[in-house]
Amino acid sequence: MGRLFGTDGVRGVANADLTAELALGLSVAAAHVLAEAGTFEGHRPTAVVGRDPRASGEFLEAAVVAGLASAGVDVLRVGVLPTPAVAHLTGVLGADLGVMLSASHNAMPDNGIKFFARGGHKLADDLEDKIEGVYEEHRTGAPWERPTGAGVGRVRDYDEGFETYVSHLISVLPNRLDGLKIVLDEAHGAAARVSPEAFTRAGAQVVTIGAEPDGLNINDGCGSTHLGLLRAAVVEHGADLGIAHDGDADRCLAVDAAGNEVDGDQILAVLSLAMREAGTLRGDTVVATVMSNLGFKLAMEREGLNLVQTAVGDRYVLESMKENGFALGGEQSGHVIVLDHATTGDGTLTGLMLAARIAATGKSLADLAGVMERLPQILVNVKDVDKSRVDTSGELAAAVTEAERELGSTGRVLLRPSGTEPLVRVMVEAADIEQARAVAQRLADVVKSALG
Repeated sequence: MGRLFGTDGVRGVANADLTAELALGLSVAAAHVLAEAGTFEGHRPTAVVGRDPRASGEFLEAAVVAGLASAGVDVLRVGVLPTPAVAHLTGVLGADLGVMLSASHNAMPDNGIKFFARGGHKLADDLEDKIEGVYEEHRTGAPWERPTGAGVGRVRDYDEGFETYVSHLISVLPNRLDGLKIVLDEAHGAAARVSPEAFTRAGAQVVTIGAEPDGLNINDGCGSTHLGLLRAAVVEHGADLGIAHDGDADRCLAVDAAGNEVDGDQILAVLSLAMREAGTLRGDTVVATVMSNLGFKLAMEREGLNLVQTAVGDRYVLESMKENGFALGGEQSGHVIVLDHATTGDGTLTGLMLAARIAATGKSLADLAGVMERLPQILVNVKDVDKSRVDTSGELAAAVTEAERELGSTGRVLLRPSGTEPLVRVMVEAADIEQARAVAQRLADVVKSALG
């Protein structure tokens, strides 16, 4: 069996790959592993469970809650809230475990399970491996030890979670947003209530789109993976900027007043200068991944800031930040982590802080984002290939070497298997867009023939 946990929890097509039985079993396994690790020692354990609005989240939530309660864990069910809200509540409520049911930016039929440790941080890889091992051991025969009587977990709804999280967001803003008109695209997802409430309380004039989730329309032609509606709405309403979240609102992308995209690299660049000015950018360092645009690296060098690059995945950005005490990190995709105020990427917080910088400086988003110039970058997703053989194919290695020779110092090539989907990503940067496109397509063809 392949590893269940990817770079961001367990994901798959709900009720096909990710079944109620799997959700229940993993939840029981997580409870046992954390108990063995001493997490529950000396007290009755508690878990926070939340979800995005996907229809499948309803039965998966029921399975997770049943699994935890059957293992003796009390459950606080917070309902539909963003992933970072579940992480925050896990921390502030002193819970031993957090569980979020979401497939983030994936299409509606998918769903996922993400576990948070005490404090609201993502589980370490070794704990995920143990959970998977314990789950597999019991799935194939060994019976669980089950509490009875008063030992079973109790379940209650925790409706105060919404207010607790929104109040937190407002409390950490450096300044208000009065005078700004902002369009918010909520992707019909988990932030459909939270984000408009937070921006409105912060003083912005808010226009919302994609804020009517019905369980089936999450990420459907809207949100951070489909910016067309947001671009049009910003221009139509004469807004200062637009903010787009994904289904679970751990991402934030933006568009400026003219409808031009402002990606995660540019947002990081803007926030890094704001935080340096405020004295909160520890070590004058930003953490990003190897997927960051070369223009971001050049901008950080020009501004005298240090850049640490990690493997792709916000969990690896977060690990580097925690190990070294850095305050800001993120990904081009819009996962931005402000570690003083959040334990994971928080799209609503990121959008609020970006808007706060605009309000504080009086500059447009286009002017602020102009601190870096994005070099042309082509990303091709090659589907239906054996992604496990990316690093072992001699034919592929030779093709990459040839491409790097052709691009020289003005570009770069990156091939990597997706951590959440069955595909290989081919990324090529070059000073010339046509050259980048040609090299990327050539490499994609080699990936298909070598790994197909």
